[in-house]
Amino acid sequence: MIDILNDILPYISGLYTLPWILIGFVLTIILAKITSREKIDRIMKKIGFILLYFFIPVLVFRIFLNTSFQEKEIEFAIVVSVIVFFMYLLAFFYARFKAKSWGLTGSKKRLFIKTVLTNQGRSSAFIGGALLASPWYVEAAIYIALVGVALFAIIPYILSYMHKKEVKDSEKVEQITTLPWFLKLYPWYLLAFVITAVVIHATTGITTKSFGYELETIVIFYSAVTIPAALYYVGSGIHPTDLKKSELKKLLGLDKTNETGDHWAWVRTIFFITVIITPILTTIIFTPIFIYGFISSAWFAVIIINSFLPITSTNMFLLPYGIDKRSTAHSITWSTIVCVPIIVILITIFGIYFG
Repeated sequence: MIDILNDILPYISGLYTLPWILIGFVLTIILAKITSREKIDRIMKKIGFILLYFFIPVLVFRIFLNTSFQEKEIEFAIVVSVIVFFMYLLAFFYARFKAKSWGLTGSKKRLFIKTVLTNQGRSSAFIGGALLASPWYVEAAIYIALVGVALFAIIPYILSYMHKKEVKDSEKVEQITTLPWFLKLYPWYLLAFVITAVVIHATTGITTKSFGYELETIVIFYSAVTIPAALYYVGSGIHPTDLKKSELKKLLGLDKTNETGDHWAWVRTIFFITVIITPILTTIIFTPIFIYGFISSAWFAVIIINSFLPITSTNMFLLPYGIDKRSTAHSITWSTIVCVPIIVILITIFGIYFG
């Protein structure tokens, strides 16, 4: 049995995991002909929670248990924290600029800014999880843990603060439903696995090899299943109804029937800041830093690839905080369609030159 698991491992690791996005997309279309799409989406949402709580933390734990978290890892964590901060800051100021150019005011302006800000959050746990099967898995795990804290702890706090300010300035008091406790808990839950693994390894020197051949193989196999499962989840979340020529024309601004500042202008703004501005600025800043030898190839690869990650589907969990549902849904779909091929190409190129 253990030998069979070892034989399967190469096929659920590295670039072999990426076709699972297409498998999830196609299989969901087929299943939708048998049952309703709504039912499939409900089931996949539950599967998403299972992945978040029972698979990704184990994978992260396994990586950090086999890693000496020393000075360079701490330095990278600081660099990532700065990158994430400036990503959100960039989205905030760009949203304010667009809102002013369109003449948005009041609640509509605040809704737009909150929606753009939130959708700078990237799909680190799912699509970004493919990096955990790369040669830069330690750096990828650090990035995932910190982005998880930003998305589920810091951003909800900022959105809550903005909402309280709106309520204070408005005659109409509206209450929001906060994130459920299990989503509030998640970033700290994930960090607990990271900290526990780092402490165990630092104090005892234990790695997965200390478990013995059979138990180590089971742990590696269990955690490796996370990546294809997560990518299947992403593929299943792409709705074919969104993949229309007319929708693409609206996204690109080629449909002249749309008005300035309408729904598709919002989607286009989110898409532009996520897929174009942020990756380009990140590449411009870090390429010379890498060329002159200030950062390693592993740092450079993970930073650049993560800048191209599509918008995370888990942003939909933040709808109760007052972000626009339709704009968020369309932005997730189109950023996934465009960014996933780019990520595959980047992982391949960086794997050849930096692997």
